[in-house]
Amino acid sequence: MSRLDDMPFARVYPLYVAKVERKGHTKAEVDRVVTWLTGYDQGEIDQHVADGTTFRDFFAAADLNPRASLVTGVICGVRIEALDDELTANIRRLDKLVDEVARGRPMAKVLREQ
Repeated sequence: MSRLDDMPFARVYPLYVAKVERKGHTKAEVDRVVTWLTGYDQGEIDQHVADGTTFRDFFAAADLNPRASLVTGVICGVRIEALDDELTANIRRLDKLVDEVARGRPMAKVLREQ
């Protein structure tokens, strides 16, 4: 079990937003990648933040995008595709998507559109 599993999503979400805003991007872009990855709408994201939902419960209730497995690479020194634990991989995928937004990668590429 990762130490992130039981961390509230609400604890990390504002950090995601702050990170992209420091780089000249918006909360709406963070929400778009969260929506893309999890299938949640904006109201559901806001409710998870308000409820203090853990990452474990956040991803357990999510309807993951079928293209989520295309989010690969290294985040926090760990290769996402090498992770055995699916929850940890999904948390790292979300981290990777937010990093790509912060770096200014085009949204079509961030969302793995063809």
